[in-house]
Amino acid sequence: MVYDVVIIGGGPAGLTAGIYAKRAMLNAVLLEKMGVGGQIIVTDLVENFPGFQEISGAELAGKFEQHARKFGLETKSMVEVNRIEDRGNLKIVKTNDGDFETKTVIITTGTTPKKLGAKGELELIGRGVSYCATCDGFFFKDKTVVVVGGGDSAMTEAIFLTKMAKKVIVVHRRDKLRAEKINQEHAFANPKISFIWDSVVDEIAGKQVVEKVMVKNVRTNAVSEIKTDGVFIYVGLIPNTGFADVRKDEWGFIITNDNRETSVKGIFAAGDCRVTPLRQIATAVGDGAIAAVSAEKYIEGI
Repeated sequence: MVYDVVIIGGGPAGLTAGIYAKRAMLNAVLLEKMGVGGQIIVTDLVENFPGFQEISGAELAGKFEQHARKFGLETKSMVEVNRIEDRGNLKIVKTNDGDFETKTVIITTGTTPKKLGAKGELELIGRGVSYCATCDGFFFKDKTVVVVGGGDSAMTEAIFLTKMAKKVIVVHRRDKLRAEKINQEHAFANPKISFIWDSVVDEIAGKQVVEKVMVKNVRTNAVSEIKTDGVFIYVGLIPNTGFADVRKDEWGFIITNDNRETSVKGIFAAGDCRVTPLRQIATAVGDGAIAAVSAEKYIEGI
């Protein structure tokens, strides 16, 4: 079977692309290497998606999936894409579950949290080092945790951790945060959160589990030791685009035009995996819609 469109990635961008593709009567399939829903599944609270003043990420992801299934979108989980072969008007999506032939591809694979690179980080993953407060926060009830980073993810997760932890220490390499003002205000107003500015975590230490971090001031080079039970790291994102042989920027984010077309005809990209000034659920949804409509027009042209 030759599909009209294969969507790679099951987050908000991918599910929206699927909805628009099916409404256009295209034969579409969505491939997801984990479970459908994407990163928002592990987001505790979403407050900035229009129509929902407050909703959990998992509940919102479920609504996206239900909407897509209403229009008959075929989805396949636990399918990992290895590469895309470009044969002109036909693309071959090579996966661990076989080949998928298609006229167009929409890449919506999102991102993965970046590692900090501190000594001891990799050795203590799952033993106090985490990249997901929603997943692991429960294990730190009435304990002290360190959050590394100053963006929106760091602030929203720090706030979430205060529900369990007795103390949250934010370590940020600059003297001000990069997060949205409202997230900053929430964090500054929370009595359980304190800040260490102009500093980086150089080492995470512990015999069996995390026991302490070594923090260095980037201005003075002074090193201090902080006792902690856990470290949650939010220092950036790596795009999941290694399989895609299209034009990317220096960090691996896919470069597209306004129609979400990549450098390869018939291959589109949407959501957090592409070069974009904002990575939010709302922008991912818009991207997915544009990519699907562009794919439909491309198919009409061939």
